[in-house]
Amino acid sequence: MKKVTVIKIGGNIIDNPAELEQFLTDFSKIEGYKVLVHGGGKSATKMAQSIGLVPQMIEGRRITDAAMLDVVVMIYAGQINKDIVAQLQAKDNNSMGFSGADGNLIQSTKRNHPTIDYGFVGDVKQVNTKLLATLLETDIVPVFCAITHDKNGQLLNTNADTIASELSIALSEIFDVTLTYCFEKQGVLQDSEDDSSVITAINEELYNKLKAEKVIHSGMIPKLDNCFNSLSRGVQKIKIGHHKMLQNPDVPHTTITL
Repeated sequence: MKKVTVIKIGGNIIDNPAELEQFLTDFSKIEGYKVLVHGGGKSATKMAQSIGLVPQMIEGRRITDAAMLDVVVMIYAGQINKDIVAQLQAKDNNSMGFSGADGNLIQSTKRNHPTIDYGFVGDVKQVNTKLLATLLETDIVPVFCAITHDKNGQLLNTNADTIASELSIALSEIFDVTLTYCFEKQGVLQDSEDDSSVITAINEELYNKLKAEKVIHSGMIPKLDNCFNSLSRGVQKIKIGHHKMLQNPDVPHTTITL
């Protein structure tokens, strides 16, 4: 079975040009099939504030009204996505940038929550695995932004961690998939103020304990929820940490297991 590496990068890497350049250098050297998923929350927040919008977050999830949707589509699917694709081309990785609407690659439904109106936020319903596999098999490196669609003409803001998870689950039907979340820290930390306090292995039991103790909180909760969901649905391996681990497996990072 052929291997696929799915990597999601966070906003702190995207917001730092030198860090992004180094990440993309490391990413470009990964052999075999690979998929990149990016967020860009901080850039979207900055742009929104510059035009007088007040960003709202609940449990690490962005509330997306019509005006905020315009901003995130412009930043995620436009500026960030195309900048990454251009930089990968410079590193001889023949990449193509996608939203979920392109090729109907990721179809979502608008989130229906009993108490919170998330606005134009999507929950992934279906991945076009056949087209995605075809892209990989023609040596294209797909670069996905955090925008999907509902097949009725509506774009939806969709959590990038979730997109990475759902793409990994879909691809695991055909390939041996490793899902990696790269961000500015070395992994999941015991103490958020101490970068050296990496928890090197987390299973579901420990996760529930750390969540109850508030060691793990806010944006890390949806990230880890996605991890355990992915593992239970066929993904082989999940790693969280700094992009240095992509080329050096001895760099401390967190491995997630059931």
